[in-house]
Amino acid sequence: MTCAFCAIAADPAPVAMVHEDADLMVFLDHMPIREGHCLIVPRAHYPYFDDLPETLAARVMALSQRLARSLKAIHGVERVAFFATGTDLPHAHIHVVPLHEKGDLTSARYMAEPPVFAGIAVQPREQLAPVADRLRQELETTA
Repeated sequence: MTCAFCAIAADPAPVAMVHEDADLMVFLDHMPIREGHCLIVPRAHYPYFDDLPETLAARVMALSQRLARSLKAIHGVERVAFFATGTDLPHAHIHVVPLHEKGDLTSARYMAEPPVFAGIAVQPREQLAPVADRLRQELETTA
């Protein structure tokens, strides 16, 4: 089975292309969360965001910042979301979404557990410290 994003890299005709260069494509998501929802997709196949070479990941970040500024100007929003979920398709891609309302990226689970996601520190630092320590140690061993 052919990867959908690899197929788009070979023939971008089916998408609403916003930007393309030798390494990256930006096009409008065909099932947008909000108007202006874009995908930044490398032309080369990398399964997940953390598989991208650092130089390409840096280019993705720089392009997403430019895109965010453009989306803010066009849609008159204060914030733009940037996220890589890796759940729909195993080809690294970034969602860049203008946030019109607080709940634009909120799932039903988040809404059912509001204290956890309302900016309230539910767990004291002492409870979070062991998790942070473990993550810090792992980060130090990862290139």
